[in-house]
Amino acid sequence: QVRLVESGGGLVQAGGSLRLSCAASGTIFSIESMGWYRQAPGKQRELVAVIPSAGSTRYADSVKGRFTISRDTAKNTVYLQMNNLKPEDTAVYSCHCIVREYSSSSWRNYWGQGTQVTVSS
Repeated sequence: QVRLVESGGGLVQAGGSLRLSCAASGTIFSIESMGWYRQAPGKQRELVAVIPSAGSTRYADSVKGRFTISRDTAKNTVYLQMNNLKPEDTAVYSCHCIVREYSSSSWRNYWGQGTQVTVSS
């Protein structure tokens, strides 16, 4: 079983910064990718950023140049540095990982519980 624990959300003024963290733990054999999604009230969940084990990172157009995703492979942890935050960034941010466990030959999707980010104008 795999567990994702997020931290770092909160309330910040427009133009401010926050750093989100997500640590994966459990019977992890390998992690293919780690990423962040967000969902604002009344809107669909959208990809914010993803960092694969191989290949290039991807960002939503709305956060390019402001957000940076990074990954500590040894700690199975992914970070999202968010700078120059805007009110429209307000949402619940959820961590997502594609994981292969020791007991399985297949890959599974795992989600964190979500952390609230609120940006005031």
